Amino acid sequence: MKRGRAFQVGEVLACERRFTDEDVVEFQRISGDAGRHHARPDAQGRRVVHGLLTATIPTQLGGAIDFLAREMQFEFLRPVFTGDTIRCEATITEVVPEAGRVRLAMSGSCWNQHGKEVLRVHTRGVVLDEGS
Repeated sequence: MKRGRAFQVGEVLACERRFTDEDVVEFQRISGDAGRHHARPDAQGRRVVHGLLTATIPTQLGGAIDFLAREMQFEFLRPVFTGDTIRCEATITEVVPEAGRVRLAMSGSCWNQHGKEVLRVHTRGVVLDEGS
């Protein structure tokens, strides 16, 4: 079977998300990470968004192309707070067709609504051909 789409080196994938208080509370429940910076709002009423919750933005990009990650590297650069809108852009840096799959590598960054970079990501994995 053929893949549903072709991939090109230099192709950019993008998405964004606004984090809510409910997102942090639910992730705290699921992950068990109840550090006080996540559990208690600061003087401005904001909670610090978990790093791995922030990292769900680039994983959303992978989900959009049925990417199975084999490696993921995150560099957390500054905190993300509830109420922040984070935009992620990832560039495909490697495309290697193989039998039954295509191997991809991507690198990208996430920025908050103020244009501040909050997260860098590098990932490698595969997209299986349809029917694989």
